[in-house]
Amino acid sequence: MPTGEKSLLRFTTTGSVDDGKSTLIGRLLYETKSIYEDQYEAIEKTSRRRGMQDVDLALLLDGLAAEREQGITIDVAHRYFETSRRKFIIADTPGHVQYTRNMVTGASTADCSVILIDARNGVLTQSRRHGFIASLLQIPHMIVAINKMDLVDYEQSVYEQIVADYQAFSDKLDIHDVVFIPVSALKGDNVAEKSARMPWYEGATLLHYLENVHVSADRNLVDFRFPVQYVVRPHLDFRGFAGKIVSGTISPGEEIVVLPSGQSSRVRSIVTSEGDLLEAFSPQSVILTLQDEIDVSRGDMIARKNNLPQVGNRFEAILCWMDEQGLSPATSYILKHTTRTVKAYISKIIYKIDVNTLHREPAESFGLNEIGRVEITTAAPVFFDAYKLNHSTGSFILIDPLTNATVAAGLIRGITRTLGEMLDTDDRDGTPKRKSPHTVWNGMNIPREVREERHGHPAAVLWFTGYSGSGKSTIARRLERILFDAGCQTMLLDGDSIRHGLCGDLGFSVWDRTENIRRVGEVAKLFFEAGHMVLCTFISPFAQDRAFVRSLFPEGHFWEIHVKCDLEVCKRRDPNGLYRKALTGEILEFTGISSPYEEPLAPELTVETDLQSIDGILQVLLEKLEGNGIVKQRPVM
Repeated sequence: MPTGEKSLLRFTTTGSVDDGKSTLIGRLLYETKSIYEDQYEAIEKTSRRRGMQDVDLALLLDGLAAEREQGITIDVAHRYFETSRRKFIIADTPGHVQYTRNMVTGASTADCSVILIDARNGVLTQSRRHGFIASLLQIPHMIVAINKMDLVDYEQSVYEQIVADYQAFSDKLDIHDVVFIPVSALKGDNVAEKSARMPWYEGATLLHYLENVHVSADRNLVDFRFPVQYVVRPHLDFRGFAGKIVSGTISPGEEIVVLPSGQSSRVRSIVTSEGDLLEAFSPQSVILTLQDEIDVSRGDMIARKNNLPQVGNRFEAILCWMDEQGLSPATSYILKHTTRTVKAYISKIIYKIDVNTLHREPAESFGLNEIGRVEITTAAPVFFDAYKLNHSTGSFILIDPLTNATVAAGLIRGITRTLGEMLDTDDRDGTPKRKSPHTVWNGMNIPREVREERHGHPAAVLWFTGYSGSGKSTIARRLERILFDAGCQTMLLDGDSIRHGLCGDLGFSVWDRTENIRRVGEVAKLFFEAGHMVLCTFISPFAQDRAFVRSLFPEGHFWEIHVKCDLEVCKRRDPNGLYRKALTGEILEFTGISSPYEEPLAPELTVETDLQSIDGILQVLLEKLEGNGIVKQRPVM
């Protein structure tokens, strides 16, 4: 294969203190003949002087005096080597928790992560933390190199135990390509050549995997994004826009849109120093000329007309704090996103992540090396994609405007939607509505009031909210039977039943929960308009989602009933085994475990199932319904 056709692989290496990371990289450099003879002779002499039996290849790597003295990696070092098949850039990142920011920055552009585990020590807390950060950065491929197999006599059982332990953890991460390789960086086993000492291992060597791992499919060649860096105007007859294509492809003649203006045009030509191109793709740097004279400047973004990024000034992100001065929600920062720079502030700290246990904790600030989820508000719109879909348009940094220091790096999860943004408003009656384009609301064929008169009771929605296991469904089922036996038209919408059909495609993420409640609210509205008493039992943990549902109904017809119960009691009840699954990581972002519950501030009624009997709660409910005219005569229990 000619040198010019070699692909490039960027990979990061990390491990706990003394896992042999520097030795492994030194071994790769040595086996690929990427070091000079005099370098090797120098470290050979140093190794002998220190009384070592083998050449300490780690001496090639640890460049800082502090690293040499402590025997650890602190700074991020980039090493380069190549084989006949591929070129490589190694980001040698530190593994200690106090250098988390160094690891995040060093690994941010990696295609593959190599995590070292000392075979003598097994899976440590730091090993899990390194996997979590790799997952957070959406590094698509992970190699777990179980090192120092020579010190455990190349025992297969040791290797298999570590694989089982780490696989149980990695199954919870958002990484779908994880391979395990037993190696001895000091002796060279399974690094570049297959080890005769481990005949039981039938997989590839580390170098073979690095040479053959397929990374081109990980590049986003669908969503064309072109942040404008500079306007090129050498003379009156030429006006082009220079920048780097961070994702996707583009060809002359394609229709584009310039953000934030929204003006559209077509690409006239793609100019480079070597001539015009018929097609350009990521990560090429080019100059685009357009067929129309439209206003474009640095910080704008050019995208394909029918494939636009999200545009907004509020979004949620995972933030790694990198400054010794803690995060201050009251401080205004400079947000740099692609080529665009805007003022921004942290409008909300959602939670902090304990990178050792992966637990989410409430926080009022972040300190150095701490990671968490925040909501960011910017002074002007930014044009972004979720980091999972597009690393370049889904990442940003925060800069202190006084010191110009980079204080944080962020990964965008998605746009923050307010109630007004979630809904369209029907100008006829001010009622919030969502609708498909090109449709007209025709109203109900038979008015609700007519149905209510026939049924003999007003329509209402009773919305039971609370933790899983709090008793919402138990209360609602008993209440519906009582109301139905009394002649009321009822319908029970239960969370589990809804997720078997209408919402069977949704999970438990914040977005999924919001969409789940939106759909249920709309279904409840249909039954309400049919004159029914609709009983809805949903955790519905977010106040904004419950407010949306309330907005669908006339005042006085929506009852928010907070079914309160101590969380530990709910965990002990665990009727469907969901808490157990959440605690083992089988369910992510589960309310009460890894996702918050926002208690109602002013519900129509609060009941406490760990303090009150079900019969007592039903009696209170029926009294309230009668007192507010929802039922004309209290049904008999």
